[in-house]
Amino acid sequence: MAGRTVDKHSRVYIDGYDFSGYTRSLGAMPWEFDYQIDASLTDEIKGGWPGRASIGLEQVNGMFDNTATTGFQTVLNAPGVMRTVMIPIGIKAAPAQGDPCWMAELEQVDFKSDVANGMLNATMKFGGHSARGTFNNYPTPWGWLLRPYTATTAVNSAVGIDDLAGVPTSTAYGGYMAYQIFARNGTVTIKVQDAATNADGSFADLSGCTTGVLSYGAPGIAYGMVAIGKTATVRRYLRWQIVLGTATTVTFALAFVRGYAGI
Repeated sequence: MAGRTVDKHSRVYIDGYDFSGYTRSLGAMPWEFDYQIDASLTDEIKGGWPGRASIGLEQVNGMFDNTATTGFQTVLNAPGVMRTVMIPIGIKAAPAQGDPCWMAELEQVDFKSDVANGMLNATMKFGGHSARGTFNNYPTPWGWLLRPYTATTAVNSAVGIDDLAGVPTSTAYGGYMAYQIFARNGTVTIKVQDAATNADGSFADLSGCTTGVLSYGAPGIAYGMVAIGKTATVRRYLRWQIVLGTATTVTFALAFVRGYAGI
């Protein structure tokens, strides 16, 4: 779906927890490049180049809740740690396959509580991209949702998304995936597949774009990001895939950011 949307169709996933039902609002999600001046003595106009990117999430504002193991305050009350964040943006409805998704590994720098309008609130502020993150080669936080929050019990035989709209038909700049697993009852592997033709039999594993076998541990959550090489070819169509080990069900969300030339 395309067009405008409203904030109620956004979701907030942090470290394997769905905090959408606790979150009241989000701060800005800046994505900007330093501007490096490059001008000679004889240039009449100063020129420049984009330098390193800055990616961040100013804050997450939510409800103070200390429910054991799942509450906003219980899980996020420890600043000074790296958080894996995914924010799918649903277009006129709940997030669906092919919708935009913002994702990053960020440092949580504080946790504050206050009272406003009679309610006890909790606010987390985040710094920029974490130096402890999985990778530092992709300066792009915006990608596409391949699997919305869903309980899954079988492998994927459906078609995928076309994030290139056919121009070009593939890219050779790699990319990365982000995953949030909210529940599972055993071991599982989650991965991204690509294809030149949007048909089930045409899809193949995108080399290196996999969680590998995730061992099981209660409550079964897991999260992370996996990058492939910056010169890897990624074909036109993308979809999610799973391999069930001992698990018979897994509830997860998956997104992918395609690498592009020059950034």
